[in-house]
Amino acid sequence: MALAPNVSSTSQGEEGGNIDAPELRLFVMALFFIFGGITSLNDVIIPKLKELFTLNYMQAMLVQTAFFAAYAIIGLPGAAVVKKIGYMRGAVVGLGLMTLGCLMFIPASQSAAFPVFLLALFVLASGVVIVQVVTNPLISLLGPAKTAHSRLTFAQAFNSLGTVIFPIVGSALILGSLAHVSAKELAGPALDAYRVAETQTVVRTYIGLAIALAVVAGVVWMNRNRLKGEKHTEGSLFAGFALLSRPRFAFGAACIFLYVGAEVSVGSFIVNYLQSPTVLGITAEAAGAFIPYYWGGALAGRFAGSAILRLANPGVVLGLAAAGAIALLGISANSGGTLAAYSFLAIGLMNSIMFPTIFSLACEGLGDKMADGSGVINVAIVGGAIIPPLTGGLADATSLTLALALPAACYAAIAAFGFYSRRSAA
Repeated sequence: MALAPNVSSTSQGEEGGNIDAPELRLFVMALFFIFGGITSLNDVIIPKLKELFTLNYMQAMLVQTAFFAAYAIIGLPGAAVVKKIGYMRGAVVGLGLMTLGCLMFIPASQSAAFPVFLLALFVLASGVVIVQVVTNPLISLLGPAKTAHSRLTFAQAFNSLGTVIFPIVGSALILGSLAHVSAKELAGPALDAYRVAETQTVVRTYIGLAIALAVVAGVVWMNRNRLKGEKHTEGSLFAGFALLSRPRFAFGAACIFLYVGAEVSVGSFIVNYLQSPTVLGITAEAAGAFIPYYWGGALAGRFAGSAILRLANPGVVLGLAAAGAIALLGISANSGGTLAAYSFLAIGLMNSIMFPTIFSLACEGLGDKMADGSGVINVAIVGGAIIPPLTGGLADATSLTLALALPAACYAAIAAFGFYSRRSAA
């Protein structure tokens, strides 16, 4: 059936249109794959920059702060841009910013300055934000409202596919080049030269991404007029915040904040956690090879979850998944060796259905306010900028094991939202 997503449609995509649904879904899933993979590369460059710039855990987590701060700053303007120029042109703007951010790693390396890397990550993330403002509501609207949870979870599986593939390549290219000389042993010009040389692996990786992103942006631009019939509500830049008066949406937005913060905290600590003598005691490169297991769990869980959510209550599934994450954190924190390692990595499986299910449960019934709701949800993703540094500070003050209590608390709130939203918003 031909289908054109009309944001004002009360049936949320059940009416016919002039574009084939499979064609549009392929486009959306490709975008999910791209921004998921790029986001997961942060888990690879954190240990790299931590060593090169001799950072403590809290300072290293500023990588995530720079990246996810873009969601708070760009979320609402990004939604306004998408409402003004449409989904397809909005995707081109986002992909263009992502390309620029990747290219900014060149001057970052030449300057050998940590703040310049943070600026490049912020620009890159700004593009990711706009792409997410496009993809999340679009896939939700592309079909019947009753299967939105399942459809968004299936699309998010392609996000997870990117998070599995990108770290495999990134770990080999970036972590595999860590020199035997430590930055702690150098000073002055020698230290600057070492940092410039070692960051070249990061630069080459992101230049390759820039080329790929430019190609995708060109393809989308050539098809910018394929999507017809979009309608968005008019309003001020901050109109979406009025939606926070709805308890269900407000609770869901808060849980997006907590979920992203918890997921990013766990993912960011994988390398350092597995390097711990009480866990596996392995090298950074060897630990980096385990990152795809974390994101692979999310990948498998999203494909399975897309089927489960057609049969089971989404709120209940969300609550059980969050409870499972808490249990795995407890097992990992109170054990050691391979049990601690694999229970920690298995949290990715529990994370799998959380973001899409929270998003769709929170946004149920928004209709023509979907773009505004997506903008607010994207602002809430700033949790990835705030909770990881707090977790890092807790790890500096106590230990990595005790710091896991903070993401566990985040998952507890998500479990509460799941059971709270088990009934339809209608």
